[in-house]
Amino acid sequence: MASKDGSSEEPIVIKKYANRRLYNTQSSSYITLDDLARMTRDGVDFKVIDAKTGNDITHAILTQIIMEEEANGEQMLPVSFLRQLIGMYGNSMQAMMPSYLEATMDNFRTNQVKLQEAFKSSMAPDALSKMAETNMAMFKAAATAFMPKTGNGNGNGKAAENEESSELDELRAQMKAMQDKLDKLGG
Repeated sequence: MASKDGSSEEPIVIKKYANRRLYNTQSSSYITLDDLARMTRDGVDFKVIDAKTGNDITHAILTQIIMEEEANGEQMLPVSFLRQLIGMYGNSMQAMMPSYLEATMDNFRTNQVKLQEAFKSSMAPDALSKMAETNMAMFKAAATAFMPKTGNGNGNGKAAENEESSELDELRAQMKAMQDKLDKLGG
């Protein structure tokens, strides 16, 4: 079996004992189902062997992990999907389902990777700097709209101040009129 990174190293052997304990033969330590779930998410290839019989029980253990994830509120599988899946057992199409589901999941993962790469490329440093420049220009435009106007260097500073004072007085009058209307409505 190939691991997530494409190498073909042997899977780690996990032994399951009658007392339900799982033993990682690579690290020589006991592990839990949570550890196996983490290993799966990390792309670590493993197989679980029944210590007494020597049977490969990886499928049953992975199914158990899914059941525990679903029971602990991490529900990902819709009820309708589960019903359809159960309905496929014993169906003439049952033999095709594993390869179909595997191909569908591979396709989903491929599309997920492409989407992540597209997002990363759109967030490349040059794209980020363009976004920052645009944001800065918008910020400057907004700040300029709310900043008091000053003279433009041609001797009209006093006229600009008078115009600004007039605009400010007009805004204050409008605010007072609106406050008076609100007071009448509220009282």
